[in-house]
Order: sequence, then C-alpha cells, then structure tokens
Amino acid sequence: MDNNQLKKHIAETGYNVGYTAKLHFASFEMIEKIPGIISFISMAFGVYTLAFSELSTKFMSSTLLVLGLTGIYISMKNGDKNSYEVKGRILTGLFNELKHLMTDAKTHPEETESISAQLKDIENKYNENCASNHIMFASWLGHYKFFWEQQIEWIAEYRPFGFWRDKVPLTLWVTVFTLLIIILVNSPVLTRPICNLVNLIIN
Repeated sequence: MDNNQLKKHIAETGYNVGYTAKLHFASFEMIEKIPGIISFISMAFGVYTLAFSELSTKFMSSTLLVLGLTGIYISMKNGDKNSYEVKGRILTGLFNELKHLMTDAKTHPEETESISAQLKDIENKYNENCASNHIMFASWLGHYKFFWEQQIEWIAEYRPFGFWRDKVPLTLWVTVFTLLIIILVNSPVLTRPICNLVNLIIN
C-alpha cells in the first residue's frame, strides 16, 4: 500500500484500539463503582422514608428493587473486573504505539513497508487482548471516554468522525427513540384526539 493508504489504515486501527481500550475501562469502572452507588442510594432512601412516609410508594419500592437487581447483575461480572483493567492498559499501550507509528509514517514515507509490518503486529496484539463481552451500557461510557476525554485529533485527520454517526452510540438513539414513543403514546394530549377519532369512526 502507498503512504496515504497506510496512514488511513493506522487511523482506522487507532480508532478501533482506542475505543476498545475505553470500553474495557468503562466496564471496569462500572463494576468498581456502581454497586457502591446503588448501596448509597438505597441506604439514603431508607433513611428518608423514616422521616417522610409519603416516600414509601410502590413506584419508589419498585425502583429500588430494579436498582438492587442491577447491582446483582454487575456483581456477577466482578470476576472479570481485573481482566478488563489489564486488557484496557494493554490496549492503551497499543493506542500510544499507533500514535507514534502515525508520526513515523508522516516523517519517514520511504519506510512504508517497515511501518506496515509494525502495524500488522499491533493488530495481532489487539485481537489477542479484546474481551468478548462487556457490561450492559458500557458502550455509552466508552463512547464518552473516547470522544470527549481522549486526544483523537491525529485519528480524525485521516478518519473524520461524525457527531450523529460516530459520537453517539446507536443503542442510545434507540433507547431515546423508544422512550419518546412511550411518552407520546401515554400522553393525553395525543391519545385523546385519537380515541375521539376512533369513536367517531365506530359510531
């Protein structure tokens, strides 16, 4: 491949490696922190219900039950916590190597073959250090960590990022869209005219 293709390939690999590294750290942080946050919220709510009896509603009780189940789900992944951290550190190291490799590709275009061989070696290490599954919704935190905390200008130079396509997870869009439909369907402003129209047609 020529030098421009090589730089584009390095950028694409940098995106894959960098995002995956942040995804591993996102899973690690969620396992590490969320159970404690859930415990604090549950205890705080329990204290407040002693002072304000109106807080003891079915909705709040159900919410706390869901939080408890979420804590159990995350605790089941506790055995993978150290693995996520170790793999995240390895992948971060590969990400930094790719950044240096991009600099070499720019300053030494005559060494394309040597740089390409190094790139393949990094890709092999990347494939060996990816966890097969992650905590639910870790991709949302991973996106935030990669696009808003990581320095990725060197990647964007050869692999531009779109806000709607890349920077916001698809699952987040689906979730927001689903919630909007639920809200609209249950909104009297929308449902009343529809019911009136249906009754008018039937009668």
